[in-house]
Amino acid sequence: MKRLTATLTAAALTLTLTTASGGLWAEPYHGHGHLLGTPDDLEWGPVASMGEGAEIAVIEGDLSAEVPFTFRLRLEDGYEIRPHVHPAYERVTVLEGTLHFAHGENFDREATQALPVGGYAIMAPGEPMFGYAEGETIFQLHGTGPWGIDYVDPADDPRQ
Repeated sequence: MKRLTATLTAAALTLTLTTASGGLWAEPYHGHGHLLGTPDDLEWGPVASMGEGAEIAVIEGDLSAEVPFTFRLRLEDGYEIRPHVHPAYERVTVLEGTLHFAHGENFDREATQALPVGGYAIMAPGEPMFGYAEGETIFQLHGTGPWGIDYVDPADDPRQ
């Protein structure tokens, strides 16, 4: 049942992303030629699974499939990422602002570590995490799908 929930979540997230964000949306890159772009090429759109104050720009990939993906998230100053888990490894690199991040099931600003520009984090599937943005914060996330998000407390999920 948990796997089915994660798969359905990934499918719903993918549908949301494909309709909300154009950007460089492409098939997963397979090494044929190059996929090049600048920040001005990105098209930002809302993220249904994160709510107001968060935007996404998909660079490549199909988040519902077992293929590589790359996208960026932009969070407004003070945006809180409520405790959640993902079904696959999450690899993050901070490009702008400061992402305060921590492992755990309970949101606690004091428990976070500041990740400035260039900071990175890798989290295992099913490991709970949370954080918040200091200043407008942009980070790039990449991995292999299927992708999704499940909140520890369902009341934190803006899709409810």
